[in-house]
Amino acid sequence: MSSSLKSPPTSSEVARRAGVSRTTVSFVLNNVRDQGISEATREKVLAAARDIGYEPNAAARTLAGGTTGTVALVIPKAEHLYVDVFLAQLVASINQECHRYGLKMLIESSDDEGREPGAFVDLVRSRRIDGLIVVNPSMPGREYLDRVLEAGIPMVVFGAGLPDMDRFHTTGNDTSLSSKMAVNHLIGLGHSRIAFVNFAQPEYLAVNERERGWREAMADHGFAIDPAWVAYADISAASGYRATQELLARKAPFTALFAGNDTIAFGAIRALKEAGLRVPQDVAVVGYDDIPMAEFASPPLTTVRTDTMGLGRDAMAMLVALLRNETPVRTIVPDALMPLVVRESCGAGLADSQRK
Repeated sequence: MSSSLKSPPTSSEVARRAGVSRTTVSFVLNNVRDQGISEATREKVLAAARDIGYEPNAAARTLAGGTTGTVALVIPKAEHLYVDVFLAQLVASINQECHRYGLKMLIESSDDEGREPGAFVDLVRSRRIDGLIVVNPSMPGREYLDRVLEAGIPMVVFGAGLPDMDRFHTTGNDTSLSSKMAVNHLIGLGHSRIAFVNFAQPEYLAVNERERGWREAMADHGFAIDPAWVAYADISAASGYRATQELLARKAPFTALFAGNDTIAFGAIRALKEAGLRVPQDVAVVGYDDIPMAEFASPPLTTVRTDTMGLGRDAMAMLVALLRNETPVRTIVPDALMPLVVRESCGAGLADSQRK
């Protein structure tokens, strides 16, 4: 059974072979009429599908227990897709993997206002999905993960910070270690007063992991932490901007700032500059994720590099193994594989005479 799922033909291959778009392939294979597709084109698509052995959702139907050919991706809030580049990349990666396996992906949110908490559990109870991947679960939402687990539906939880994680199939980064690495870099540059603006509220497990790394790095070097150095944003650059303004208003001086992700760092840099502070001469800044815009920030952003596309592939590989009734390999990426990309925002290489 495992060999049948290794590299199933895709609709993209059918489209290339027939010389048509994927949309045309979808219409033909799903027998959608009234789309202006000629019979000659329809026959060409069907012939291409036969030639390469493509059958819609064939891979999904070979999965043990699979009935719908659909998996769900559960994210905290739908609005995060508008502002969180990391999440958008993760969704793209998982969606791409779904295509490889002939599966459909349904996106659900767990914490949106106006929705009943844990509403995604209804998908499980009604068996409208075959499995799910949960991204960045919150502490209040933990009980809903337990319900899914008890229902016996295949589930992968994205993140390394889940309490009693041995009960769950988890994948992702060990963000506490990589955060500690980033803060140690700032300490190595001579900083001891390092502020921290996290990317969301501490109810989210991943947020706590990054804060733990910051605190451990400071404690390892015997540096006291001023509570006024900590602020929590809400995913977007605008929230990072406001959180940094709050830090500055507390009048607790700091010489470096670690941001919970790059988007937050962008907002923080703007707030610092508006306050008349130079980056990195007055305040060094380090982010997290190395999203595509990081190298184009002003100044270019020093950040922890995350292989977002690879993380999506790992999460989907675990879920497919569960769907096949196999035992998946837990994949928590070690910090050694998440390098710190050093650019200008941290001030590395900046002469002492250039510092404030």
